[in-house]
Amino acid sequence: MHFQRSPHQRDAAMVLLCKHTITAALRLETSITRIARQKRSFHRTIPIMRSQTSFPAAYWRGGTSRAVMFQSRDLPADREAWPLIFRAVLGSPDPNGRQLNGIGGGISSLSKVCVVGPATKEGADVDYTFAAIGVKDDSVDFTSNCGNMTSAIGPYAVDCGLVETQVKQKSVTVRIHNTNTGKIIHSTFPLADDGRLDAKGQFEIDGVAGREAKIELDFLDPTYVSPLYVSAYNLLSWHVLTPDYSGSKTGKYLPTGNATDTLQGTPATCIDVGNPCVFVRAEGLGVEHGILPDAMDSHPDLLERLDAIRREASVRMGISADTASAPGSIPKIAMVAPAHQHKLSSGESMETESADIVVRAISVGQPHRAVPITVAMALAAASTLEGSTAHSCKSESSVDADGVTIAHPSGRLLVGAKFDSEGVPTSATVFRTARKVMDGKIYY
Repeated sequence: MHFQRSPHQRDAAMVLLCKHTITAALRLETSITRIARQKRSFHRTIPIMRSQTSFPAAYWRGGTSRAVMFQSRDLPADREAWPLIFRAVLGSPDPNGRQLNGIGGGISSLSKVCVVGPATKEGADVDYTFAAIGVKDDSVDFTSNCGNMTSAIGPYAVDCGLVETQVKQKSVTVRIHNTNTGKIIHSTFPLADDGRLDAKGQFEIDGVAGREAKIELDFLDPTYVSPLYVSAYNLLSWHVLTPDYSGSKTGKYLPTGNATDTLQGTPATCIDVGNPCVFVRAEGLGVEHGILPDAMDSHPDLLERLDAIRREASVRMGISADTASAPGSIPKIAMVAPAHQHKLSSGESMETESADIVVRAISVGQPHRAVPITVAMALAAASTLEGSTAHSCKSESSVDADGVTIAHPSGRLLVGAKFDSEGVPTSATVFRTARKVMDGKIYY
């Protein structure tokens, strides 16, 4: 049966339909407005992400350290921009001390940057600038050189074409100008058939697993102070000094004028060879002669006492005006002791007759797992200086006629040195290894 609606019923139905349509439209408009507001709020509270910035870089091990390697041409011309980049790349500062947000390894020997470029000094093939990056703090220190990473500079320069070699060439000597100290270092190493570092050498160094090519580092005039060097406070602040063949930074072989001084009530020798260094006897601080880095770290006050001595030495040596402004990297400080039987970090035993002297060094506030090369050079010089804390610890007869054999937490290091008639070192030689770990782009 078909029913027809009256005009009145049709009008009522139309009105009802319009009401529903209007209501639905209003609800839709309300929803759209709410979504738009949420979207605007989202954009206000969540910043728009930008892509990361990258630079060409490489990662190398040099001796018992590792560092990010840059070519100077790839970094900003404004060097004031470098510290921010270096901290971000390494993952510093990290209050947890792990540098998980970067490529650093959480300890001073793995928190380093090297910048290499064309030479600006006569008698050199390349310039090399070193930066020590703080792990827990935001320090970027250009005041010293890293002897261990110096071993990687020559191979890196060859690898990236800054120094040319020939196919089938057997070896090369790269003359490195360290801009931090103004010193020249000759790096000699064997080459593979392709003209790059021979990766299949048979030389071993204590503290590094595996065998690599032997790299000979000759530090020329290690006590020479460059007329220009990087300030402790700003990479771009250059200080002009009178050239003097005694003292890599301070201008004096013995900056205080004494073989031994008393600092914080402790006898100490302040010497400037390679880098300014301070040597104190372990027994003077009441600690075990063969104490290992982990025990030094956990000692209740040892690191604080050593830093207090180091900061006073900085003032006495003329490096800083007061203890508060002492740079983090220099002077370096180390404890010394006579050769004796003791355990190494590996658990192996170091015998008395295997070394001439024992050292435990601090690097940027942390116990070093081996020994910085520049500290070893300074110690070799100090051990020949009568009246010094190091001389009183050195064995009367040398283990090796070619130099001073230094025992460190990971093993031994032989430092060969030549001296003038006054006992000032004219050259120092060490042997290390290096290896390229990776190259490509690094992001921050």
